[in-house]
Amino acid sequence: MTCADAVKKLLKGSKGWDVRSAGTGSKGERWYAWAWAGTASPRHSLLVRRHLRTGELAFHYCFVPDGQLASKARLIRAAGLRWPVEESFELGKGCFGLDQCQARLYTAILRHVVLVMAALAVCAVTAAQLRDRTNAQAPPPAGPADRPPADPGLIPLTVREVRRLLAGALTLPKPPGHAARWLHWRRRHQARSRWFHQRARLARNYALVN
Repeated sequence: MTCADAVKKLLKGSKGWDVRSAGTGSKGERWYAWAWAGTASPRHSLLVRRHLRTGELAFHYCFVPDGQLASKARLIRAAGLRWPVEESFELGKGCFGLDQCQARLYTAILRHVVLVMAALAVCAVTAAQLRDRTNAQAPPPAGPADRPPADPGLIPLTVREVRRLLAGALTLPKPPGHAARWLHWRRRHQARSRWFHQRARLARNYALVN
């Protein structure tokens, strides 16, 4: 018996699926179909996530301690926290060189990790404090038939952009306005891409949910 067959037998059809968001991602809400099934243990349960387009299944074996509320909404929220954790690891490795240490001694490796995490924390705190002041995005689409705005606006400063600004201040000087022009172009391009991605998701979600 495959995992898909086990899910079908456990849920007895499609009535047990519930379309909910796993949290907000960089391009909008992350919608999936979720199913929640109990087990022989009152504190353990099985949470199944199904991709809305491909139907791919992911399984979460959940444990809720005594005295804690066991609900589908809470378990879905906990399962959705995996995405920002993975994004943080990817950001640390791709932008700050967390996995690029060539040392072999414990003290040297520890120094490298501490320095990388300190740099990541500085950029993350700076981006969080500037989020409201630098967010100039156009309103998100309300439906799949909405027309794109004339001006998509600018996404807020991200950790990557803060890192580029700080790194640019420490490198060789470039032509006047070079960094500002590239920063404006990237943020505007990402705002436009995010708007169209959200509209495409609305069209796909409406077709699947309805």
